[in-house]
Amino acid sequence: MKKHCVDLDQTGQFSRFFLDYINGNEALKPFYTHLPRLESFKDALASKNFPSENRTILNQVLHRHYSGIELDEPVVTNIQSVLSEKTFTVTTGHQLNLFTGPLYFIYKIVSTINLAKKLKAAYPEFHFVPVYWMATEDHDFDEINYFKLDGKKYQWNSNQTGAVGDFILDESFKAFLKEVHFAPEVFQSAYQNSKTLGEAVRRYVNELFGAEGLLVVDGHDASLKSLFTPVIQADLFDHSPFSQAQRVTRELEEKGYKSQIFPREINFFYLDKGLRERIERVGEEFQVVNTSIRFSSEELEALVNSNPERFSPNVVLRPLYQEMILPNLAYLGGPAEVVYWLQLKGVFDQFKVPFPVLLPRNFALILNGPVLKKMGQLGWGATDVFVEFENWKKAFVSDHAKVDFGMQKQKEILSQLFDAKGKEASSLEKSLEAAFEAGKVRSLKILDQMSAKLRKAEERRMAVDLNRARAVLEFTAPNGSPQERVVNMMQFYLGNAGLIDELLDCFDPLDFKMMVLETT
Repeated sequence: MKKHCVDLDQTGQFSRFFLDYINGNEALKPFYTHLPRLESFKDALASKNFPSENRTILNQVLHRHYSGIELDEPVVTNIQSVLSEKTFTVTTGHQLNLFTGPLYFIYKIVSTINLAKKLKAAYPEFHFVPVYWMATEDHDFDEINYFKLDGKKYQWNSNQTGAVGDFILDESFKAFLKEVHFAPEVFQSAYQNSKTLGEAVRRYVNELFGAEGLLVVDGHDASLKSLFTPVIQADLFDHSPFSQAQRVTRELEEKGYKSQIFPREINFFYLDKGLRERIERVGEEFQVVNTSIRFSSEELEALVNSNPERFSPNVVLRPLYQEMILPNLAYLGGPAEVVYWLQLKGVFDQFKVPFPVLLPRNFALILNGPVLKKMGQLGWGATDVFVEFENWKKAFVSDHAKVDFGMQKQKEILSQLFDAKGKEASSLEKSLEAAFEAGKVRSLKILDQMSAKLRKAEERRMAVDLNRARAVLEFTAPNGSPQERVVNMMQFYLGNAGLIDELLDCFDPLDFKMMVLETT
């Protein structure tokens, strides 16, 4: 792949909040611990004191979750390595989108793997393990039950409810799988040999990235949740995480930054088979929304201690949960993720959990042969694909027009004529000046109409180039959304099985640029 790098602010795709953070804006200093820089990891390593008993639990859980899956040697090594006080993780997370969903799912993981490699080179006395955190507890099935390929949407419809990781790959899924018979064997095998959606995702992610030592972590586990019980109790009974998150959010908003997440008094869902619903306090009782389930304070506290896996953190507390069960140094995410972590610094401080280094994942745009050919015919370079079409068209048509369809000189001459004659006529009768002014307005409107007709004629003459530009921009931003947030990896993987290796060669997780990648 040939790579071009474009400054993120040139793409028009990122918020000021996000750009201020990665550029080290002083206003955001109170809301993070480390700058997103390689040298920040020296302090992060020194501050991360992860208990050996937590390492043992993590190791045991990983062995259990990987049971029955054939593993590459780097995965086996990394599972064992978490027992060592010299081992640390770097993590990304994502939902269980079908067939990986949009391209940026792959970009997140590749960025994380490459960060682990860079850290090993910079700090060779330590071992760094890349981690993909599976969002198995999410319950918004409509967000993950499809993928888009070649402009077509492939969707699995199911009536199952609750945590999506527990969804059974039933007959409805098998029927859906027949619609995607073209999918590579890595996906076919994973889905056909798994009982649940969570198991299938673990299998195909392991198959795609196991050679790089990536570990797949599922927080939906009683042993891991037991480490989180102090936070569960604090959130349910005194709502202190809510207070801290609200305070920091308010401080950010006072500095002019827009919130990404909205904390609640209780930031946990009740999780059971087929059920994930919010917990609310009503008077002296606790109720599970949209159900008849009720608890007294005593009953709820007993349940936290006996079955912590029944409590699923929302977006406010999931980051804290991750950092409490992993020897983690960094989280890599998209722009919105990086920003909402900044709202959580107070929650981390409350529980004395080190705040990780926050890094944006790599951003990329892949251009294939046909699109590159069109760009060449237009004379476009890497930055041109981020233009807004209507603005570009306006300038392009003006620059390449055969006639002066704007007719500015003619309008000026006409205005001067009416103004002069109107002034002259006013000496005969005052009302004639207004009549000439009205005539000028009507005449200028006629010229405007002629100008629009000439512009349309020029656009028809340039239709080939305009359509080329439309095709390029639709490829790079389908329906106006960035390619990486819409298109599935199979768009490029089906014709290039080496796609992931090429991305691993191209991505630099510490170079905050948009990569424009040329592939054949």
